[in-house]
Amino acid sequence: MPKKAHLATHYQSDELKKKYLKSQDPVESRRWHLLWKVSLGWTVKNAVIAIGVSYTYGKEIVARYNKFGEEGIKNKRNKKQEKKGGKKSLLTEKQILKLKEIIKSRPPDGGIWTGPKVARWIEKETGIEKVWNQRGWDYLKKSNYSCQSPRPKHRKGNPVEQEEFKKNLPLKVKKIEEKYPKATIELWFFDEHRVGLKPIIRKVWSPIGERPTAIVNHRYEWLYVYGFVKPSTGETIWYLIPRVNTKWLNLVYKNFAKDVEISEKKKVLLIEDNAGWHHSKKGEIPEGLLVAGQTHQKCDQN
Repeated sequence: MPKKAHLATHYQSDELKKKYLKSQDPVESRRWHLLWKVSLGWTVKNAVIAIGVSYTYGKEIVARYNKFGEEGIKNKRNKKQEKKGGKKSLLTEKQILKLKEIIKSRPPDGGIWTGPKVARWIEKETGIEKVWNQRGWDYLKKSNYSCQSPRPKHRKGNPVEQEEFKKNLPLKVKKIEEKYPKATIELWFFDEHRVGLKPIIRKVWSPIGERPTAIVNHRYEWLYVYGFVKPSTGETIWYLIPRVNTKWLNLVYKNFAKDVEISEKKKVLLIEDNAGWHHSKKGEIPEGLLVAGQTHQKCDQN
């Protein structure tokens, strides 16, 4: 029977497992993994095969742990060393703060900030004849900015109304649940989407942790996607329709009610926008489907 390796009792087996799982350093994580296996009764030979390191390396790690404890497991090569020499900073701390304020607004040409534009600004600010474009990129990074794709935001969007909607929606759902205590209430969202050409949104420099927005005005042609989504589960249902009007919407309502199996025991609150055909008097909403924003909700007439 193979001889088990001696392992000092600096930590219990479950503690070694936690250190292995929580370690952010890949080298240290593998070392803790090895020690955990050995603490479970594995031989060093079998443990190194499972983890993917050499037998000599495995014995060395066990020996260092027995002698130094946690200190012997640390990845010394990962320790940052003090920099000696190096290039002189182009901007002082005060100038960097000034740059951070400058890039919060549009550049002089009215476009967006890029590495080359920041480099040109540094030239004017410092009087240096030539600043490489790459240094502009470096100082955008130093200003805690990253290059991101903006989230599209329609020019007609109303932030006040959007916040009011978020506030009132839970109250609306609760009211419907009280009205139909014996039925299951599902919340769905619905919208139509035209398929065709779309504005190309390029990446821009923006503060890390803040998603930028880009004002757009989409124009589409050809085909429409009528899409339904259930936020609580992510379930989606969609239909490909040639046009958007009340006639086609009535057909989609009918098929949606059938597909989600609306009945006396199951009601659906459907949230949609204020498109004109959504408010038509010719609208035919199936029983059990409550459409928010409409004045002709058939479920409310029961």
